[in-house]
Amino acid sequence: MAPWRSNIGLKIAMAVSGILMILFIIAHMAGNLHIFEGRESMNDYAHGLRTLGEPLLPHESILWILRIGLIASIAVHIWSGLVLSRRAHHARPVRYAHRHKNRGESRGAYGVMRWGGIVIFLFVVWHLLDLTWRTVNPVKEVPDAYGAVVATFSPERWPVTVFYLLALTALGFHLRHGIWSAVQTIAGPTTKWRKRTQATALAVALIIVLGFAIVPLSVTFGLVK
Repeated sequence: MAPWRSNIGLKIAMAVSGILMILFIIAHMAGNLHIFEGRESMNDYAHGLRTLGEPLLPHESILWILRIGLIASIAVHIWSGLVLSRRAHHARPVRYAHRHKNRGESRGAYGVMRWGGIVIFLFVVWHLLDLTWRTVNPVKEVPDAYGAVVATFSPERWPVTVFYLLALTALGFHLRHGIWSAVQTIAGPTTKWRKRTQATALAVALIIVLGFAIVPLSVTFGLVK
């Protein structure tokens, strides 16, 4: 078996792809916060992403490179997770009456990761239809990123905001456990800074969730118009 197809190889692939996605998420969160600087600043930021690399590169080239990299990371993450889950099931088809969780592993972590991942995937699909392609967004003008965000989280579209917040909650749990697991995979299970890793994972998850949640809440409650 090739090294990258072994369990440890798949775990490393899952960890690395997860880290790449976290970096993308943090960058995306920081970009969203431009909305508090006003319509012009937000739209200038969005325009800058689409024109990054011009005139040396075609329009939106860098943006599409980032999108393809994100899609590849998601594909690797899901594939490696499914393979590892299938192998674990075949290795132990009958569940133990009592399963001893690893130190630092939260109760029900595997269920959180599995179902949380499904919720996040469904949200990503909706997010693309809503704010990337504008298929379900009231604002169709591509240059008006500010208007699209305000429109999608307007008070009358509260179900969208609720879904967004639920997806963020799932993302938070997923990140908290995923970051911890990634460090355990890469650095080893006997690292001296286990507690620091857990605290860091929780802090990163909270920062990301709050950083994303503040935008829809601000629009819904009229702080951003």
